[in-house]
Amino acid sequence: MTWLEDRELTAPEPNEESCQYWESTREQQLLIGFCKDTGKKFFYPRAVSPFTLSSNVEWIKANGRGTIYTYSVMQRVPVPFALAYVELDEGPMMLTNIVECESDDIRIGMAVRVVFKPSVNGPLIPMFKPA
Repeated sequence: MTWLEDRELTAPEPNEESCQYWESTREQQLLIGFCKDTGKKFFYPRAVSPFTLSSNVEWIKANGRGTIYTYSVMQRVPVPFALAYVELDEGPMMLTNIVECESDDIRIGMAVRVVFKPSVNGPLIPMFKPA
């Protein structure tokens, strides 16, 4: 089953806070946020730390590996797909899709790595496949 791969994907419209993140996906790099005040890493793309609400943050490159924390397979749609929370090796959780894998083979705790899928509006979309 190639489910999600058969759909045309649309990336979110980049805004001032997320444009650096989306630009990095064009180079197939996954960025996460780093709070300079606490030393903690975070995801999703934003200009302020979720820990301190400070703008003392920077983007750092993630290694693109993680494990599936939880998932759900959407079956009652025209093109089924798997939605998952992946815990990145760096710590943050990322809501994403699992691709290039049969839905029956997906497991909690499965090692995954990032792949970048094309969108109809430009940026590549990070998703994960079995490592």
